[in-house]
Amino acid sequence: MEQRVVVRDQQPKLRRDVVYVWQIPVRITHWVNALAIFALSATGLYIASPFFAGAGFTMRWAYAAHIVFGCLFLSSVLFRVYWSLRGNRWASYRAFFPILTREGRLGMWRALLYYLFLRRVLPGGVGHNALAATTYTLVFLLFIVEIVTGFAMLTFGWGGAWHAALGWVFAIASPQQIHLVHYIGMWMLLGFVVHHVYSATLFDIEGREGEISSIISGYKTVRRHGGRMR
Repeated sequence: MEQRVVVRDQQPKLRRDVVYVWQIPVRITHWVNALAIFALSATGLYIASPFFAGAGFTMRWAYAAHIVFGCLFLSSVLFRVYWSLRGNRWASYRAFFPILTREGRLGMWRALLYYLFLRRVLPGGVGHNALAATTYTLVFLLFIVEIVTGFAMLTFGWGGAWHAALGWVFAIASPQQIHLVHYIGMWMLLGFVVHHVYSATLFDIEGREGEISSIISGYKTVRRHGGRMR
């Protein structure tokens, strides 16, 4: 349930509600995903091009760590899918498809204008704004691509259940092409991380709603105008 604490504001007809937005499972999966992306990127780059002396020993550790963090990443993504069916409205899968409604499409357009410096008003939304929600949907699809291609490369040449689960990937593309897709996907995710940190910092400074601290505490300070949550 939403937990709100009304805080007085100096401006007339404006109040701030402290709202519990990001539930514990959302925050945990967020940080697990962040850790996994950096660990998988670092170990993956090393596996592709070893740069330490004694590469044989360190390669085995890098390969083992890559598998461990890959499994952790898979578990986190699967749990986030589950929580999208059980969590609050900001965690729900419905929040990530604003393009399906006229209001959502209008919100995407306003957010795009803001990001392009053509609109000064911050995009509305207690959770993610409409454009951010759509972007996260695409990023989540990229998560799936990275997981499928990564485990497909791991199990290349295996038989049994692994072949039954992932053999279809090699019917679509060659191992080299799958590796290229996996490699490009890694850089796309790292690029997203840079933008994500930038936009979160920007919204935290301009909106003063606790954008960054909310992913630790779960709470955001949301402005209301005339009794309506912005």
